[in-house]
Amino acid sequence: MSQKQRVLFICTANSARSLMAEALMRDMAGDRYQVFSAGFEPSQADLRALRALKGAGISTEGLRSKSLGDVLDKPFDIVITLCNKATLECQSVQGTRQTLAWDFEDPVTRAGLRPFETTLNELSERLKMFLWIQGKPFRNRHHSLTPLAFYKNLAEDTRLRALLLIHSQQELCVCELTEALQESQPKISRHLAQLRKSGLLQDRRDSQWVFYSINPNVPDWCLTVLDETLAANAGWIEEDTQRLNSMGDRPERTAKCCAPASATPIDAKETKH
Repeated sequence: MSQKQRVLFICTANSARSLMAEALMRDMAGDRYQVFSAGFEPSQADLRALRALKGAGISTEGLRSKSLGDVLDKPFDIVITLCNKATLECQSVQGTRQTLAWDFEDPVTRAGLRPFETTLNELSERLKMFLWIQGKPFRNRHHSLTPLAFYKNLAEDTRLRALLLIHSQQELCVCELTEALQESQPKISRHLAQLRKSGLLQDRRDSQWVFYSINPNVPDWCLTVLDETLAANAGWIEEDTQRLNSMGDRPERTAKCCAPASATPIDAKETKH
């Protein structure tokens, strides 16, 4: 059996979001990953977060608030920040192969009747998507993508923002990118088609939607560039991310997405989602 990958979730206080993510991922894929969580301003586990986990039948054994220094004794394969503040504070963790920047509203200040349960459900859906993508077969890691082709694709504002959003969110559909980037659907579709043609993106169809994600065959050096660009420039796509988050979780977003009445031939495949 191959060695388990080490995954670290980081948020501000390591009292709710990252603790729930740690417990969820252990429950979902503890056989494949060693899962940890920490905060750069650790406090203590929020009892409401623990109750939400127990209510969902998820073990809370061993969950406690920890500082980054408590867990950085060994390098991590994947580091996932769960709020923009954590992304800005923790721009890099030494030795990390992959860094993902997610942003979830703090349930402590979140409105609604069951904020911790809502956040737990959102984390669960994102982790399901993450594990689905991570579980795909990695075929040719030495993809023929050249440095010139890679940087040409990054040398355009809409394409770069779309690529960074997709990389940070794991996968997105055209409607989500249209809302986040405030661009027309045909324009977004053309850029996605170019990114897919170059080998940077892949797509999958789910009913009438098409979702885009980073091609698993993209060379590691390309992923490193995207990881470091995200980590060092989280503020650059902050407004885009906020517009995306304002659409709600994936089920809410799906309800808001609608296919266009017609599409030009060049965009026909891309705008069907």
